[in-house]
Amino acid sequence: MALWIGTAVALLLLATIATVGLTAFRIRQPRAALLALARAILQLGALSIVLTGILHDPLWVGIGLAVMFAAAVGTAARRARAPASQLLPLGLSMLLGPLVVMSIVFVTGAIEFSPRYVLAIGGIVIGNTMTIAILTQRVFRTSVRDHWDEVEGWLALGATPRESTLDLGRRAIHTALLPSVDQTRTTGIVVLPGAFVGAIFAGASPLEAGRFQVVVLACILAAGVLTAVILTRMTGAVALRPADEPAS
Repeated sequence: MALWIGTAVALLLLATIATVGLTAFRIRQPRAALLALARAILQLGALSIVLTGILHDPLWVGIGLAVMFAAAVGTAARRARAPASQLLPLGLSMLLGPLVVMSIVFVTGAIEFSPRYVLAIGGIVIGNTMTIAILTQRVFRTSVRDHWDEVEGWLALGATPRESTLDLGRRAIHTALLPSVDQTRTTGIVVLPGAFVGAIFAGASPLEAGRFQVVVLACILAAGVLTAVILTRMTGAVALRPADEPAS
């Protein structure tokens, strides 16, 4: 009981710090951190209860991953402010990236093909892919809008809509992948990643935990690259200047 009380007090203090900091600097939506934390508590509580019953059942693991994927696509569409015409490209790119990398690691035997590992790797990769998809879309749209004169110049010279935004798409992909690349580069020096720490706590040796984490990081990078490239390729033909972003 004391552990749970201590956890509650710590969470309350940390949430207060985040909220007061955002309020003091007049950041928009100062309660966003508090609401996000509250939502995480509810979701993780529900997930912990559900996982107890489905962790070793392939069917329920598949259903769980499908729910995660649907939620990720919905969140990405909302956060990236993707129009209805881009929902299919967004969903396909976020599906193909994780599917390819998970197929590789399980077929090669790099990670044991079992329901618990499928769920763990799938959840990690889908979550990171969602973030990369959001960044790719938002950065690309902003770049096209801010450099519309350049795009119009290419169009006037006879370039196709896809050709006119090709360089902007490349820049968007580079920017979207920076957090994942930096996380990978600093792992073990600046960052102790969650998969590594979790494997240690689960009883794995540090060497085995390190091997597992490297595979996870490679999955995140590969899935992110595939998702960003496919998404930009499918949505890069822009013939009209994107509308200004509404205030959130």
